[in-house]
Formats: sequence, C-alpha cells, structure tokens
Amino acid sequence: MSPSDAPPRNLFLRVIAAVSFVCGIVAALMILTAVAITCQLIFVRFVLNDSTIWQTEVVTYLMISATMLGLPYVQHLRGHVNVDLLPMMLPPTARRVLGAITLLATAAVAAIMTWYGYELFHFAFERNWKSDTVWGAPLWVPYAAIPIGFGLYLVQLAADLVYLPEEVPAAHTSDPGYAD
Repeated sequence: MSPSDAPPRNLFLRVIAAVSFVCGIVAALMILTAVAITCQLIFVRFVLNDSTIWQTEVVTYLMISATMLGLPYVQHLRGHVNVDLLPMMLPPTARRVLGAITLLATAAVAAIMTWYGYELFHFAFERNWKSDTVWGAPLWVPYAAIPIGFGLYLVQLAADLVYLPEEVPAAHTSDPGYAD
C-alpha cells in the first residue's frame, strides 16, 4: 500500500476532504442547472417566441457561484494551473519549502478575497441591493458565493499545509494523497 493509498490519519484532513468533495458536487449541480436553464431559455425564446426575464441572470449567477464553490474541490485535486518544471527538479526538502511558500501566498490572497467578499455580501444584504433588471434579484444571494467559496478554499489550503510535511508529490501528479 503506497502512502497515497492510506486513509488520512487526521480527522481534520478527512473532514476537509469531504467538505471539498461536497463543494465539487454542488458546483457540478449548479453547472448542470445552468445548462438546463439555458436550454429552457432557448426553447422559450426561439420556439415559443416569448420573452425571458430571469434566465440569463440566474445562469450568470449559477456559473459564478459554481466557480467560487468549486475552488476547494479543485484545490483538493490539485487541479489548478501550475508550473511544475521547477518543483520536479528540486529535492524533497526544497519542494516542501516551495510548496509551503506557494500555499501561504495563495492563502493570503484567499483570505483577502474572503474578507472583501464578505464585506460585499454584507453590504448587499444590509442595504437590500437588488439587480437592475426586471427580475430584481437580491444581490446578497450570488455575492454570498464569494466569501463561502474563498473561505472554504482557505480551509482546503490549510489542510494542504497540514498535509505538506508528510509527503509532497511532484507537481504533475493529481493525487493529493489523502483523498477518500
């Protein structure tokens, strides 16, 4: 049994892996819903020759929310774009140091996005902001995806940082080593 086949030793890692997996499922369902709504929009607009009010806006909000909520899942899979030439050439200790620096820098950006995303959500909620469309959707709903997505991304980055000392796979591998 290789180290990547072993179950996570830490409950924190297992819980975060499960949360990230659920985020991936929710993001996928949001994308499927957006596709279904787009099909409905096309049918209503071009077959029934009727106007559409809410479909375009909902599809936009769903796709943006799916992107935000998909962040922790993609991080868990190590699916974000990366340059792996340098890490592959480094010895394991240097690879760990580079991995820690990268994770900490990414966590700093995610923390900033979480903070300002929460401010945006809070202002929209407190001031009852609505979209400037006929539908007039409350904007706090789609804005909530920013702090939730980046906050969970930050937690996944913390899990990766906890996992980092155990084993740092070469950057070209997609197995984070603690997936269930």
